[in-house]
Amino acid sequence: MEKKKIIISPSILSADFANLEADIKKVEPYAPWLHIDVMDGHFVPNISIGVPVVKSIRKVTKLFLDTHLMIENPINYVEPFISAGSDLITFHYEACRDRVIETIEKIKSFNKMAGLSIKPKTSVDEIKQYINLVDLILVMSVEPGFGGQKFIEECTNKISQIRALNKDVIIQVDGGINDKTAKLCIEKGANSLVAGNYIYSANDIKKAISELDFNI
Repeated sequence: MEKKKIIISPSILSADFANLEADIKKVEPYAPWLHIDVMDGHFVPNISIGVPVVKSIRKVTKLFLDTHLMIENPINYVEPFISAGSDLITFHYEACRDRVIETIEKIKSFNKMAGLSIKPKTSVDEIKQYINLVDLILVMSVEPGFGGQKFIEECTNKISQIRALNKDVIIQVDGGINDKTAKLCIEKGANSLVAGNYIYSANDIKKAISELDFNI
């Protein structure tokens, strides 16, 4: 049986923000998506970028913009980030437990892809009812907020649980992804991987990206 290609989404969190366009161009020929982490300093203990930067990124690349909102009240920011050029909006279940369906519907109302993310300590049981409503589930394999953290291997069990519930949903994993942890994730059923340090610290970016796409 032919294996589906893995969607690699390089994280600009590890890029050089003084030379962001140049660093985007480095991955553009080899990856279909670009992962953009938006942090508010409240939901996670860090602040990253906002709508103006996404708008600027959209002007310099045709890559699919995979925008991950690690922010409180994500529903309030759906429209601004879509207007800025995001193709997929992924938000955290933990940030809006009582407004998950409403947030998904808001994203879908703009004909964009909707993703739901869970932190390492959140169980799949908590989001079961939403798995068939979204295009993507993002399993965080580190605590969200900072790049370069160590991969939490126990999180891979969530991948197989989600895959058993929905064979078609995109399962993305973010945090500590390298050539070894990528293999673990793909074996469990993941088909999208976010990597920052592994890609941007590599001497050969093309090779680093290809090493994450295993044909298992």
